[in-house]
Amino acid sequence: MNVVTRKQLVDFVCEASRLMEEKKEYLIELDAAMGDGDLGLTMSAGFGKASEFVLSSEETDLGKLLMQAGMVFARTVPSTMGTLIASAFLKAGKGALGKTELTVDGLACFAQDFVCGIMERGKAQRGNRTIVDSLAPAADALQKAAKEGLSVAECCKRAMEGAAKGVEDTKSMLPAFGRAVYFGEKALGRPDQGALVGYYLYQALSSSAQE
Repeated sequence: MNVVTRKQLVDFVCEASRLMEEKKEYLIELDAAMGDGDLGLTMSAGFGKASEFVLSSEETDLGKLLMQAGMVFARTVPSTMGTLIASAFLKAGKGALGKTELTVDGLACFAQDFVCGIMERGKAQRGNRTIVDSLAPAADALQKAAKEGLSVAECCKRAMEGAAKGVEDTKSMLPAFGRAVYFGEKALGRPDQGALVGYYLYQALSSSAQE
């Protein structure tokens, strides 16, 4: 069936956890140059606990599962980015309440809700050099692919490509939030570490959708 199953959603969270652990040192390095230096640690810890939760949970309602994972994330890493990711899961989960699988259109709504959760909580907009700059183009690409009638796997691949381009675009953006603001033009030429987190999430989603 051309849907996202519960297993695939669980696999997405687990693959995100694996990627955040794999990329932890790189994220720490990037964040240390422009921020607090703890991004790799918080993402690894947060997704690690979230993956443990979804693997142990028997919840079949995808919306509840996502919201509960978000709450676990928030408790594990009550940092700025931790709170934003938790908000994304809570918003996306609310939109998926009552569903035991996601259609292509449902997946497109999930992607839009995910980035909206972050924008509502963090007040960041496109072009501010944040995670929004990878999540928003990914959501747009997924929605466009869904309207074209493409499969879940192809939609997720398009979304991952959109996120990758978004990361690349941050290299020419000036920071508008956090400690990175003080570095100004020194940020130019390097990718935003938050946007990279967004890309890794869509890399994980694409991987889980191929099954």
